[in-house]
Order: sequence, then structure tokens, then C-alpha cells
Amino acid sequence: MRIAVDAMGGDYAPRTVVEGAVEAAAELGVDILLVGPERQVKQELGRFKSEGARIALVEAPDTIGMGEGLFSLRKKVRSSIHIGAELVKSKEAQAFVSMGNTAAVTYISKKILGSLPGIEKPGLALLIPTLKDSSLLIDVGASANCQPHHLVQFAVMGQVFMETTLGRKNPTVALMSIGEESTKGNELILKAHELLRESGLNFIGNVEGKDIYRGVADIIVSDGFTGNVALKVSEGVVETMLTMAKYEITRNFLARIGLLFLKHHLKKIYKKIDYSEYGGAHLLGVNGICIIGHGRSNARAVKNAIKLGKEIIEQGLQEKIQENLALLKQAW
Repeated sequence: MRIAVDAMGGDYAPRTVVEGAVEAAAELGVDILLVGPERQVKQELGRFKSEGARIALVEAPDTIGMGEGLFSLRKKVRSSIHIGAELVKSKEAQAFVSMGNTAAVTYISKKILGSLPGIEKPGLALLIPTLKDSSLLIDVGASANCQPHHLVQFAVMGQVFMETTLGRKNPTVALMSIGEESTKGNELILKAHELLRESGLNFIGNVEGKDIYRGVADIIVSDGFTGNVALKVSEGVVETMLTMAKYEITRNFLARIGLLFLKHHLKKIYKKIDYSEYGGAHLLGVNGICIIGHGRSNARAVKNAIKLGKEIIEQGLQEKIQENLALLKQAW
């Protein structure tokens, strides 16, 4: 099993990406193709114990930065993102992992790999922890400008994902809006609500942002702009609350004693909400496995993103999604 990894993707690349790749190669038993400027990546490899690791370097002289636009994507055709996607298309790798520019990875992956039949826009699907178990949030950043039928396509892909990976038959689908009532929302949401109600999916109506982590639905559908904002706000709240809690605990002697008793349980909670634990999100809708991680990913997040790619390959998820999409009723 070979997984291509964008060595130049992310705020701390290539060092953290190379470190995570080395850990993944050692712990997960996968072959890693590190894609980037070979001289620079090889230099970073020298910082870690990579002797004997199942890692090969693939030359990609161009790098697309986190803030670069469409002009750069079209001009830098030998970027690490382009080469990584091409490795998947040519079957030299079974999956591509990048912590880089989400818009760039989405655009290039769709261009090189193509879309699945019946899918016009890809959606980033992320399993998030909830009070009950987990829910799938789609889209969290791949497609910001959507039409109502695109949200239905996200829901259909989400259904296949949840049935295939978690065994949830006929999973419930909810639409993110500013109110639970069917009359709430902008034109996109109002029309999408109507289409979802008529789609044959197990649609339960609208949910608000406060409901995301309550586990009220198996699948929560959103356009990429709204979904990404909701995700980033959630991450910011968690980090701020943890910082505030740490500050208050260190100020009080009794609180520090209490922390000794709670430390084990707090670690379990933190592990559930730590983005580095889930590694990345699966780009559904393209004709190949692509995992996109957080721009500020550390080495642990990179390793877990590679782990996610490995699990998707082993589950045969991509093939199952294609098979099931062909069988599902066309709802758009």
C-alpha cells in the first residue's frame, strides 16, 4: 500500500509533514511517497530516524502556498499537489494526503482525478465527536459556492459513507440553518430543504449550529463556506476554553489538587476533540482518495491523516461509494 504525501503542505511544512510521515511509515506499515523538492525534503529526512523507513522521494519543484490563488494553481503545474494527485491517477499511490491549501487541493484533485458520476462538486466530509457518538459534517470547506442540488449530492455521499464505514443503515440527514423551522434560512437553504424533503433520504429537517455536537443527526449538510466557519469557530472555542481552564486551575491550590483526580478523564475528553486525532477530512466526490488536513497540523495530525487514508483504502470505501451512488435514486 502506497500513500502519497504532500511534503510542502501546511504552515509548518516540510518539517512536521516529514516527521509525521516517518512516524506513519514506522507504525502503520505503509509505503510513503513524499512529494516535494527532493533536496529540501531529503534534508528534513536527515533530522529524523528514517533509516530503513519505507519512504521514497518524488520530485516536485513547485510549491503552492497557503494563500495563493487560482493563477498559481494553473501556473505551477509541477507543484507537490499536482504531482500527488497524478500519482493517485496513475495508480502509483492509492491515496493522497495534503495539509496544504484546501482550495488548491480541491481544485487540482478534481481537475486531475475527475468527479464521480452524478457529482458536480466535491465535499469535505469530517467525522466529528458528539454526545451520542459521532456525526458526519459535509462540507467543511471544499465548495464554498453551492446550489441547492449540490447539498443533496453531499447528503447522498454522506449516506453512502455512513452506511459503508459505520454500518448505520438509513442514516438521518439534517440541514444546517439559522433555525429549526423550515421557513428559516437564505434562498439556498430554503430550496435545499425542499429538495432534501423530496429526495427519499432520511431527512429530519434543519439544525442550528448549537446542535452540531449534540448528535441529533448522523449527517449534517452544509455549503463549504458555512461548514468551514462552524468548524473553525468550534475549534477556537475549545482552545480558548482549555486555555482559560488551565489559567484558572494554576491560580488555585485546591483546583490543582482536583486536577490530579480529573487528569485522566480530562485527557480522554481532550483526545476526542483534538483535531490532530482525526488527522484530516475525506474529499468525497472525486475519483480517487484524497485526505485534506488542517493547515497548522503537527506531526501527530499528519500521521493520523495518513492513517485515515490507510483505513479508507482497506475498507474499499471509494469503490463502495461509486457502486452505491449508481444504485441510489437520482435525487437532483
